[in-house]
Amino acid sequence: MDKPTFKKSLALKKRIHKLIPGGCHTYAKGDDQYPEFTPPYIAEGKGCRVRDVDGNEYIEYGMGLRAVSLGHGYPAVVEAACEQMWKGNNFARPAAIELAAAETFLDAVPGAEMVKFAKNGSDVTTAALRLARAYTGRDMVAICADQPFFSVDDWFIGATAVNAGIPQVVRDLTVDFRYNDIDSVRAMFAEHRKRIACVFLEVEKNDPVDRDFLRQLKRLCEAEGALLVFDEMITGFRWHLGGAQTLYGVTPDLSTFGKAMGNGFAISALAGRREIMELGGLYHDQERVFLLSTTHGAESHALAAFMAVVSTYREHDVIGHMAQQGSHLKRGLEQVIGLHHLEDHVGIHGFPFCLVYSTRDQSGQPSQPFRTLLLQELILRGVIAPNLVVSYAHQASDIDRTIAAFDEALLVYRRALDEGVDRHLVGESVQPVYRKWNRRADRLVRHASARVARRHGT
Repeated sequence: MDKPTFKKSLALKKRIHKLIPGGCHTYAKGDDQYPEFTPPYIAEGKGCRVRDVDGNEYIEYGMGLRAVSLGHGYPAVVEAACEQMWKGNNFARPAAIELAAAETFLDAVPGAEMVKFAKNGSDVTTAALRLARAYTGRDMVAICADQPFFSVDDWFIGATAVNAGIPQVVRDLTVDFRYNDIDSVRAMFAEHRKRIACVFLEVEKNDPVDRDFLRQLKRLCEAEGALLVFDEMITGFRWHLGGAQTLYGVTPDLSTFGKAMGNGFAISALAGRREIMELGGLYHDQERVFLLSTTHGAESHALAAFMAVVSTYREHDVIGHMAQQGSHLKRGLEQVIGLHHLEDHVGIHGFPFCLVYSTRDQSGQPSQPFRTLLLQELILRGVIAPNLVVSYAHQASDIDRTIAAFDEALLVYRRALDEGVDRHLVGESVQPVYRKWNRRADRLVRHASARVARRHGT
């Protein structure tokens, strides 16, 4: 195996941090999420393959943080967007394509009665919260504590460890409950009687949903006068074209979509019951809600891309293909994990079209250093796998190559368990996104303090 080089990527890494805080525009893509000396900076992608600035090619499983379900540069989507761009992207009045896109969306998500488009998930989740607060006259929001992300806005980030700059009064308005645990929801409502405007959760993530929990949750929200909001950023267009709500037959009051609905183009959606959504409209006699008003919310080319995505799903069994290839991947990885006797240290979790993996150390504890090692060894073997998200572009041959790469990487993992991870890991460990302090910054501070101490002879 020829060892890839990262000279150009490492050079970009030094430059980019001088101009962009964090070195990227999404924390999940940051340098602290990848091995220190093998950080591919991407130049181009096609299908499930990407090429970095050094010319190294990879099979990719991040797929735009699950936003790309058809594959990079999917022709029908790109062509639809380009054709629309030649007609203009943004006008002084609504374009006819906005109506066509709304009809397309509401036909795909039968439980929703109205829809409004935006550019990213945080826009629409925060709009859902504002709408719920206006509709209920309440100020608190409940979020599922077992799920990682709902918004970049204060109401959610204030509930994480990275809450600098967010007033305590805002943090106190967010409470949480446990997934699949209806008693925790009851206790939460009892503690904050008549104050909770809405309940946010992803219908399903890595663990199967208890359908009875979903049904009871809906009934409980109705009884307590709170709105039920499904975050379908990931489940929409992966679990079902119409989201997990359509698959499981539980209709929320409001729901939010994004990611795969544009196959990488920036588009998101807030959808829900007419009587709630109309509060952001013109034809009602209640107090106005400033719902969503974004300059680029209805860019014509993104709407055209969205409709092309829906057409592709209707013409081809996209979800069935992803389920098939994901199942192939899961079976193969579990087999090689077993061959290396690593069942207690490496796990494959989730659903075939949206898999993740876990890493554990010698004592069986979750380990970021071992995650870094596995990422490092996979990248060196031509696989970028922050998770194991397949797309319509992943074919059986790609899956087989990936399983072979894991097989070789797990040999190193096995040796690291026996000899110590530091002997095999090059550079710093990856870090959780939600952390109070930067570990590398701490190290720099310690080194600076040591230099000062040496200078002064202390």
